[in-house]
Amino acid sequence: MTKTPDDGARPEDGAREAPPAFDAAAEVRTLPNLPGCYRYFDAEGACLYVGKARDLKKRVSSYFRGRGLSPRIALMVSRIARLETTVTRSEAEALLLENNLIKTLRPRYNILLRDDASYPYLRIGAERFPRLSYYRGGVDKRSRFFGPYPNSRAARGSIEMLQKAFGLRTCEEANFRNRSRPCLLGQIGRCSAPCCGRISEADYRRDCDRAADFLSGRSRDVVEELERRMWAASDAWEFEEAAKLRDRIASLTTLQQSQAVETTGGDVDADILAAAVSGAAACVNLAMVRGGRHLGDRPIFPKTAFRREDLMPSKGEILEAFAAQHYAELPIPSVVVLEPDPEMPDLAERLSLLLTEMAGRRVSVVSEPRETRRRWLEMCAQGAEIALARHLAEEGSHLARLRELIEILGFEPEDGDPLNFRVECFDISHTQGEATQASCVVFLGGRMQSSLYRRFNISGIAPGDDYAAMRQVLERRYAPAARGEAKLPDVVLVDGGRGQVEMARQVFDELGLDLDVIVGVAKGEGRKTGLETLVFPVIDGVRREPLVLGTMSKALMLIAEIRDEAHRFAITGMRAKRARARNASKLEDFEGIGPKRRAKLLAHFGGLRQLSNASAEDIAQVPGISRALAERVYAQLHHLPIPERSKEPPP
Repeated sequence: MTKTPDDGARPEDGAREAPPAFDAAAEVRTLPNLPGCYRYFDAEGACLYVGKARDLKKRVSSYFRGRGLSPRIALMVSRIARLETTVTRSEAEALLLENNLIKTLRPRYNILLRDDASYPYLRIGAERFPRLSYYRGGVDKRSRFFGPYPNSRAARGSIEMLQKAFGLRTCEEANFRNRSRPCLLGQIGRCSAPCCGRISEADYRRDCDRAADFLSGRSRDVVEELERRMWAASDAWEFEEAAKLRDRIASLTTLQQSQAVETTGGDVDADILAAAVSGAAACVNLAMVRGGRHLGDRPIFPKTAFRREDLMPSKGEILEAFAAQHYAELPIPSVVVLEPDPEMPDLAERLSLLLTEMAGRRVSVVSEPRETRRRWLEMCAQGAEIALARHLAEEGSHLARLRELIEILGFEPEDGDPLNFRVECFDISHTQGEATQASCVVFLGGRMQSSLYRRFNISGIAPGDDYAAMRQVLERRYAPAARGEAKLPDVVLVDGGRGQVEMARQVFDELGLDLDVIVGVAKGEGRKTGLETLVFPVIDGVRREPLVLGTMSKALMLIAEIRDEAHRFAITGMRAKRARARNASKLEDFEGIGPKRRAKLLAHFGGLRQLSNASAEDIAQVPGISRALAERVYAQLHHLPIPERSKEPPP
């Protein structure tokens, strides 16, 4: 007699009990009328959707009314097997939680329009003579930050303008402290040369404050002040000073006139959002106005596109998802202008309430702009259409190369989607056996994925033994796959011929992994791109014939691109490692120089290069370095005979 699970025995394969059906009505009845986040999961435990709500009960119940749902949402609802909720204190807090959950759970049906790249800022530092610099990353309270800017070109263009108008320095602190005469920028009048005392600290800080006022939108006040100073200098017969101020005014006026659009009606900071949808592709174009100046735009594309046109969300849904994800981590401007969507007539009101709560001040969201704002929106919408058309053309080219590569290699991705085809490529780099490093680059989704790149420090091998280095990196990379903790890519490219491929075959054989994924890229005559040969491993005593695709092959161009990226990534890491090793060992081996004195020398001069250019007298100025020790350091830096230590007896 067969035992049932109630008898204590495990159910036989194929006879497992099905999970209980999802009872939407019962789940909704238990939900509170409070803000929070909700997550839908399918029968296999994969996250389908993450959402936020001002009222959890009303929002979740709207999914199960059976009417008025878009095809995308209806398909998602049909797959829901489990619901999870988290109550928060406010909708803004729910938004922050939603973004964190989207990043960790990667739900299939969310519109993922966050831009991974950080936005550039302008930074005026907190030094005695503040430095104007281009900056990416988290902001702090000591310095003054202006932005964000849509792209690096807009930010660097503003730096160039501020140099001409205010003469602010842009050099590194170590270089600034050790200058004895003005640099080229100081000589041509682009810097006021505070390093050489050509301007007082008070006057320089006043110029920094003017620059900050200009970036904050108070350009008219800055120009009027400069005009008053110019006429005062002219009345005092200080014509050279008056001419300098005149040139500054001209630079600022030229900059204002060169802007494509100037603000009116008091707008200082504003964002303009427009969406474009074509088939199963979408684009959100973000244009920025900062300090009263239109800085340009930046197109952002979904990270996970829907493959069917009928499942694509509307423009309003795309804009709402982008605004919620974008402003969760970036400053919110006072005005947001966006396209209206007839399917979501309350979009502007909903976003205004949400952004106001997040910012702690009123944020106006305008969906029917007039005059200048209308021209902004028209420009932004046109930019979205152009960017999407360009993106589709590029994606078509990339996809054609990828399809040809899949066809030639005969490796089909599991789900049949070429954009899920994953290639990992390895390369070894060293300088005559020194500072050996291996690189692993990843091609996925039709493009290189730099966030997935990895470098491996190679140790315990004979210098210059590339085969041993390849063995070590492959063992370290794919040991988790052998244990079932990671997934093997569709193709593993190794930069090399039969020797490297054989080493990869041995490693995969020892780990019990699939040998078919290994492909070697052997360089052709003269190392010219297009003459490479694809080499395959010996499997069960049979080796697949090498492939020579030729210079006209799109697939080979894709392989060469991936291989070259692996080489670039390896060689840059190797050079950095070699430089660190050489710089550290050069001072560590010096007689009389320990960790504390080494740190003092590098901090005083800013680096080994500046220390090498210093005289013995300059080195002796460092606290804790005597004149005799300075002479020994100087001699060791320049490979001169080292002076003997004093033989005088101690007092």
